[in-house]
Amino acid sequence: MEKKQAALDYHALPKPGKISIEITKPAETALDLSLAYSPGVAEPVRAIAENPEDVYRYTGKGNLVAVISNGSAILGLGNLGALASKPVMEGKALLFKRFAGVDSIDIEVESESPQAFIDTVKRIACTFGGINLEDIKAPECFEIERRLIEDCDIPVFHDDQHGTAIVTAAAMLNALEIAGKDIEEAKLVCLGAGSAAIACVKLLISCGFKPENILMLDSKGVIHSERNDLNQYKAMFAVETPCRTLDDAIDGADAFLGVSGANLLSPEQLAKMADNPIVFACANPDPEIRPELAKEVRPDVIMATGRSDYPNQVNNVLGFPFIFRGALDVRASRINEAMKIAAVNAIRELAKEPVPEVVMKAYYGVKLSFGPDYIIPKPMDSRLLGRVSAAVAQAAVDSGVARAEYPGHYPLNSVADI
Repeated sequence: MEKKQAALDYHALPKPGKISIEITKPAETALDLSLAYSPGVAEPVRAIAENPEDVYRYTGKGNLVAVISNGSAILGLGNLGALASKPVMEGKALLFKRFAGVDSIDIEVESESPQAFIDTVKRIACTFGGINLEDIKAPECFEIERRLIEDCDIPVFHDDQHGTAIVTAAAMLNALEIAGKDIEEAKLVCLGAGSAAIACVKLLISCGFKPENILMLDSKGVIHSERNDLNQYKAMFAVETPCRTLDDAIDGADAFLGVSGANLLSPEQLAKMADNPIVFACANPDPEIRPELAKEVRPDVIMATGRSDYPNQVNNVLGFPFIFRGALDVRASRINEAMKIAAVNAIRELAKEPVPEVVMKAYYGVKLSFGPDYIIPKPMDSRLLGRVSAAVAQAAVDSGVARAEYPGHYPLNSVADI
């Protein structure tokens, strides 16, 4: 009850909500107002009408991201509607500003269909430098994102899919390295077949996992080639296998990725995994198996969860603010696979470097160094801003989706450099 009230008070006091609007130009004199609005504002209007690229010079579009949801899959709470999603979307905007200096506004869309949602977002997209889709249920989210990427000339990024996948992949690659496992030979079991699970597995394949070594499970069991009840998104992961249940699939597996629900991986199943098993139990708030129990059963386990009170939190904030920062600063038209993989590698490599004292102090003085209990950086590591944004920006330039040169003021050292 105390935590519940603290959360409500945080959002209500001293002023409702978590974000506000600030002005960036003086507005104290009659001259200020005449430049800010009529008649002075007519000059940038004419300039933009003549050359649309000037919108980035004279307005805040280039540093503005919309966080948009229909509220159909809010955190772990389900379809509670657009209005109920507003605290989450405001929270995302807070994280954009806090970690990457990106201005962000939340937009909640009451949409009766995916097409209505797509139409609404398309009509307002020109306002923004990028669009972060959030908390939209599968499978509709796949079609919504695909259509918007095709129809908009700015980055459209469903963070529940790709942000989760990028951070998961960075952590998984490091865990494989620590465990001494070859990615091309490693056997992965993914429990869950929603948007995050599908995006994670697709990116892990791009990073080197072999599709034939991956077994994905939905609520009906293993997704195998003899099933005739699979949608097009699940069907991509159907393989020929005699395995039908998690108990079958987990036998001898090197890695487990849980994007499902609480307590779905039993101690007996964990015991059947290969030496030095990797277990990512990412269901929130309660993981597929609790770390204390997992380590009791398998002391050699490398464990990650979605929670901040355990080591190795798979947290999207390690990715999305900095990915958008890099994409915005080169005016990328989209966030492509090359940019995602660049972000993966930047995050994973940072974990191998010595951790500054200031970061360890932020986590109660716990000593942090690359190993089983530290496979990805902590969210409060300020170096993420410079490393990830630079990697993403360079990948955008190299892959041809950037419309501006690599920034001369990169790499960034702090938000103050923006």
